Amino acid sequence: MSIHAHLSEEAQARLNAQKRNSTISSIVISALAVTIISLVLGIFLLPALEPPGIGVTCTYPPKTRVVPPDKPTVRNPLQRNPSPPSHARTRVLVANAASLTAIPVIDAAEVAPSVEFGDDDDFGDYAGNSTGPGGDEFERIPDDLRKRCSKEDRMDRLREMGGLPEAEEAVEKGLEWLKATQNADGSWTGSNKAAMTGFAVLAYLGRCETPRSEKYGESCLRGITYLIDLGMENDGKLSTDTANKHWPYEHAIATYAICEATTFCKNLGIPIPNLSETAQKAAEFIIANQHSTSGGWDYGYDVSGARGGDLSIAAWHVQALKAASHTGLEIHGMAKAKNAAIGYLEARQGKSGGFGYTSPPGVGGKYAQLTGAGVLGLQMWGKQSSSAVRKGAQYILGGSKFDYSTADSNFYQHYYESQAMMMRGGGEWRKYNDMFKSQLINNQNPDGSWKAPGFNGLGLNNGHYRNCLAILMLEVYYRFLPGTGAK
Repeated sequence: MSIHAHLSEEAQARLNAQKRNSTISSIVISALAVTIISLVLGIFLLPALEPPGIGVTCTYPPKTRVVPPDKPTVRNPLQRNPSPPSHARTRVLVANAASLTAIPVIDAAEVAPSVEFGDDDDFGDYAGNSTGPGGDEFERIPDDLRKRCSKEDRMDRLREMGGLPEAEEAVEKGLEWLKATQNADGSWTGSNKAAMTGFAVLAYLGRCETPRSEKYGESCLRGITYLIDLGMENDGKLSTDTANKHWPYEHAIATYAICEATTFCKNLGIPIPNLSETAQKAAEFIIANQHSTSGGWDYGYDVSGARGGDLSIAAWHVQALKAASHTGLEIHGMAKAKNAAIGYLEARQGKSGGFGYTSPPGVGGKYAQLTGAGVLGLQMWGKQSSSAVRKGAQYILGGSKFDYSTADSNFYQHYYESQAMMMRGGGEWRKYNDMFKSQLINNQNPDGSWKAPGFNGLGLNNGHYRNCLAILMLEVYYRFLPGTGAK
């Protein structure tokens, strides 16, 4: 016989309630434990489970890379002088006194230049790549300037515009000559150094040989900084002798160069201390010293004399102001100066279409050799299709000659005419181009300089000046001033 204990109904109910609570508590505790374990495992295992393709290293296309703002990138950098005290005149990126590249200094007695051309007596009866750095960075340069920055583009332009392939080799040899004849202080020649340095810088920039160029960057930079230092010393006046009445030539040519350098360096992100300041001061000085009634420029910057200036002086100032207008700097008084200069140029043209030195030339006289200067000046300021330009171009085609061995080899005349006729384009350009292209190339010396032509007036007996004009004439196929005419 077995004995069984029986719980009362009340006790059984309490026992069942305790069992339910225990079961619920166990489930909750288990869930919490699973959650905690999952969190711990997640912390350690998530990096390994990260899906492929979620990168943490960003790469950028070349276009977004910018040059650090501390110094220009020059493959053969110059040594810099220590920074001067704050009270001293700021010198910029100046090379040591000794030549860094063993560059010979030209004997000043042999090559002393003169820019004292343009006198009434001078004009007589007719008075009246190196491819650069390459790459996408050049996309920041205005299109017309960028055409000179690629060897492929240059050769395309040569072919398209009827140039000879040998022209590029001639320019290269000419630039090598410039590089080899630079002075230790960055200038060129022994006198009129501002103008002669300006010509060399223009020749470099004419083929996009900027301070970043592999072959010519150091030489170009030294030339630019020489001009900057000169401007800083003289409160924006770019001349080595402001007591000489001819110094407006120097200032205008050097301003042209320093303004074109500003455009290139700003667009390429090449920071050169005091470059923009010098360009602005130099350009505004030109505007402030324009003749008050004629709109031209005169010897000694005479702003009120009866002569009113001459076209030879005015042409360089027109080019300088055009270059200044493309720097992006705020040049005060530019619009007024431009309009006055256009009026001055137009007033120098005669009925024949030729442009005179101080007054319009008569009909039937000697060929007016400043016609190219007048035509180019008007083209630069938006008058490409004007009747004055058309008449001037026809006058050039009817009377201009180029014969290297005779007096019909005035480089000064043809420096302007080659640009003016290139801007005209078409059949007018082809006719003019056929006249000079072969002769200029064939008369280059093996060292990159040019033989003395039959015409040696207007300072052309100076080798450096003559060589720079020859280089600029051969660069005309791709060396464009922005917005100056047809391509």
